[in-house]
Amino acid sequence: MVCPYSLSIPGGVQGQVLGLARELRKRGHEVRVLGPCDGPPPEAFVTPLGDSLPTSANGSIAPLAPDPSATLRTMRALRDEQFDVIHVHEPLAPGVAITTTTMHLAPTVGTFHAAGRSTVYRLGGAIFARIAERLDHKVVVSKDALELVARYLVRDGRGTQGRYEVLFNGVEIDRIRAVPRQAATPGRPAILFVGRHEERKGLRVLLEALRHVQSDVTIWVAGDGPDTERLRAEVAGDRRVKWLGRISEADKLARLRSASVSCAPSLHGESFGVVLIEAMAAGTPVVASALDGYRNVATDGVDALLVEPADPVALAAALDRVLTDQALASRLVAAGEARADEFSMGALAERYAAIYARLAE
Repeated sequence: MVCPYSLSIPGGVQGQVLGLARELRKRGHEVRVLGPCDGPPPEAFVTPLGDSLPTSANGSIAPLAPDPSATLRTMRALRDEQFDVIHVHEPLAPGVAITTTTMHLAPTVGTFHAAGRSTVYRLGGAIFARIAERLDHKVVVSKDALELVARYLVRDGRGTQGRYEVLFNGVEIDRIRAVPRQAATPGRPAILFVGRHEERKGLRVLLEALRHVQSDVTIWVAGDGPDTERLRAEVAGDRRVKWLGRISEADKLARLRSASVSCAPSLHGESFGVVLIEAMAAGTPVVASALDGYRNVATDGVDALLVEPADPVALAAALDRVLTDQALASRLVAAGEARADEFSMGALAERYAAIYARLAE
């Protein structure tokens, strides 16, 4: 399994790759994960391919490894291991992913995660469309990701029907629920934000919403990014905001299990709401932006409260509703836990295992 992004840096694609590998290994499949690593590999089954370089992609800064040394390590690892099946995530991403797709040394599955806009796809045009056709089985993680590949990677007029299978992302339900639930700040509810500190993730909107929140709260801000210092300066002196920095996966799950609300105020560019599903699995109420990507997994008023993006007043009102209405919070948690069960990583692993077996035969 090949990941184009640094596996030692938290991210949605990295989480899917490592989680899927763990589930497949539980089922007796021999899985190696190849990808860049900035530091020690996060799992024993990871083969590091070198350090990453911050690269602008999809409105974010992605930790890719497009340098020649990483490309050579990728080629060597693929040839030495002689894999039965190769599964490459974001198969056209610069660096190790597109190298793997182009080499095509074994039956290859490609999973496309991105949604919204893609400079890489736009500039690559017909060349990337031809490279994508080398994949033996093509998967997208949502209808929004399907729209993106249909816009740029289908050039013969036949459409995407039957050529790209939609398989939603998975969440390691049991792993999340095994984490003990702990009380948040004594006497004060905690709102958790997890994500990169950049415009599209909407942290600025959440911090602006804090001015309108009536409840006495603490906001846990996990992660870092290009906007961290500016945002910290804007709320300097506000003791309600606790800056956690980049946290481990274990700490993230512990915070999810302890928070009173998980807030995802993203503005755009979300193809699938894994962060929402993780919070639902943790038994934590969700307040999020009403993006198409988030509507893939959440329904307003049923298992989450969804508000218009970039509206701090509406976001504050939704947070106050969950924090002050215990009956509402309990309904959201119960429906969220049931919804999360529909996206188990175990079910996704079984589906991919069937694809691998067919290709290997």
